[in-house]
Amino acid sequence: MKKTWWKEAVIYQIYPRSFMDSNGDGIGDLKGITGKLDYLKYLGIDVIWMSPVYQSPNDDNGYDISDYQAIMADFGTMEDFEELLAGAHKRGIKIVMDLVVNHTSDEHKWFVESRKSKENKYQDYYIWREGKDAQTPPNNWGSCFGGSAWQYEKGTDMYYLHLFSKKQPDLNWDNPNVRQEIFDMMTWWCEKGIDGFRMDVISLISKTKEMPDGELAGLYGRYDPYCVHGPNVHNYLREMNQKVLSKYDLLTVGETPGVTPELAKQYAGEDTHELNMVFQFEHVEGDGIYGKWTDQKPSLHRLKKIFSRWQTELYDTAWNSLFWDNHDQPRAVSRFGDDRPAYREASAKMLATCLHMMQGSPYIYQGEELGMTNYPFQSPQDFRDIESINAYREWCESGRLSHEEFWPCITHKSRDNARTPMQWDNTAQAGFTTGTPWIAVNPNYKEINAKAETADPDSVFHYYKKLIALRKQYPVIVYGKYELLLEDHETLYTYTRTLEQEKLLIVCNFSDQETHFTVPEEFAHASCLISNKDRDYDKAEMMLRPYEAFVLYKK
Repeated sequence: MKKTWWKEAVIYQIYPRSFMDSNGDGIGDLKGITGKLDYLKYLGIDVIWMSPVYQSPNDDNGYDISDYQAIMADFGTMEDFEELLAGAHKRGIKIVMDLVVNHTSDEHKWFVESRKSKENKYQDYYIWREGKDAQTPPNNWGSCFGGSAWQYEKGTDMYYLHLFSKKQPDLNWDNPNVRQEIFDMMTWWCEKGIDGFRMDVISLISKTKEMPDGELAGLYGRYDPYCVHGPNVHNYLREMNQKVLSKYDLLTVGETPGVTPELAKQYAGEDTHELNMVFQFEHVEGDGIYGKWTDQKPSLHRLKKIFSRWQTELYDTAWNSLFWDNHDQPRAVSRFGDDRPAYREASAKMLATCLHMMQGSPYIYQGEELGMTNYPFQSPQDFRDIESINAYREWCESGRLSHEEFWPCITHKSRDNARTPMQWDNTAQAGFTTGTPWIAVNPNYKEINAKAETADPDSVFHYYKKLIALRKQYPVIVYGKYELLLEDHETLYTYTRTLEQEKLLIVCNFSDQETHFTVPEEFAHASCLISNKDRDYDKAEMMLRPYEAFVLYKK
C-alpha cells in the first residue's frame, strides 16, 4: 500500500458560521478561525476542511454559491482568507476547501443569464426541460429539501432541475464549457495555495439524458437511478484529475451519496486517477421511521456489519474516510453514544476510540472533540436549517403526522444539532460571540466548553489529543489490516489491526451495562495504549464498565 501524507492526516471540519465570531455580529467568520488556529494546533490535527465561505445569498448556508472566487461578506474578505491560509501553513496545518459544483445559486451570473431566454448561450449551463403540460413538471422527482425537483420559469416557459433548494439549480456537466469554467476556478484556488477539495455531492454531477418518472417515495418520485453515479461521472472526474488535481499535491474527498465499496474503488482506487477517498453514508442513513427522520439509536449489529465491509473491501485497493458526524448529521454522542451526564464523557471517548483505530482518514467535526451534544429544541421556530423547516411543514402542517409523533424524530436528526455555536468557554453565548448568535447556543455550554476541557487532562478533548498523537506514533493504526471479532455480540464492538509484527486489539462497549469480556490469549501481556477507564488491563477476564473502551498493543 502506498504511503501518503493524506492517509496519515487527521482532518478537522469547521462550519465557519458557527465556529468563532470575531466582530460581534453573531456570525462566525474567517478572522475567528484564524484566532483559534493555536487551539487546533494544540489538538494536533493536520488539515482543516472548511464548509463553503464563497459569496452566497445563503439559502442553504453557503452551499448555494453566487461567486466561486469571492468571499461571503458575512465571513470577511479575500485578505482575511489569505491571512487564515498563511497562519495555518505557518503552523503546519493544511486547508481544504469545500467545492460545490453540482449546482450554483440562482443568483450566480451564469444562471442569471441562463433564465433570460432559450437562445442565451448560458441556458445550456443548466438542465432545462419543458413540462408535461402547462401545469405539470417534466417528471415527478422530489427535491432533497422537499417539494418538486423542478421549478417553472415564466420567461422561458420551461422548468429547471434543482435536486436541492429551488435556489440551487443543477449545472449541466455534459456541457464542456461548464467543466472548463469549473476546472479554471479550481486551478485559481490551487494557485492561491490551498491543499485540497472536499467535493459536495460529487456523485450527482452526471445525469442521464432520459428523465422518466421515478418510483414513488412519499409524495414524489426518486431521482436516484438517473442522477446518482450517472453515465459520465467517472469520465468527468478523470478529466478533472488530469486538468487540475494531478498538477498539485492535494487531499481530495468526494461526498458520494449512494456509494458502495465497489463504486468507491472506482472513485478512489489507488490507480483510478480520480479522487483520494470518498465519504460513504451507510452508517448514518437507512435507519429512519419517517423518511430520514427517527429518534431511535442505530443498531450496533448493523454498524459493525457496515464498517467491517468497508474496512475489508477497500483494504489495499482504496482509502476510507472515517466520521461519526458532520454539518449534515446530528451530534455523534447524542446519536451513537449516550448524552446523559453520567455517560456523556465515557461514550464520547468510546466512539472516538472505535473510529480512530480503524483504517482511513479520521474526520473530527467541530465540537466533537469536546463531546458536544444535540440541542434541546422547543419549537419549530428554533430551526434555521431549510431541510428541517421544510420537513416539519411537509410532515406536520400537511396533517400526515401529529406534532407529538414527529417532534422527537426531527429534533433527534435535524442538521441544526451540528450547527449550534462552538462552545469555547462558560461566559455569555459560550464565548462564540459578543452579539446575538445566528442560531441559539446549546444551554449546556457552562459544563461543556473548550476552556474547561483543555485545562482538564481527563477530558474528552485530551482523549482526542492522545488518539491523534498515537496515530502519528504507530503505523499500524494507519496501515494495519482490520479484522472483526465477536461479530454477533450485542453490545461490544471488538476488532484487531495488524501490520507485520505489530497488532492492536480494540474493544468498545456500546452500552450502559456492564459486559463480560475475555482478552484473547495472544494479547495476554500486551500493553494498553489508551483507555477511557482507570483499570489494570493485564487480566484475561474483565467486566467492562458502561461505555468502556481500550486498545491493547503487542509487537
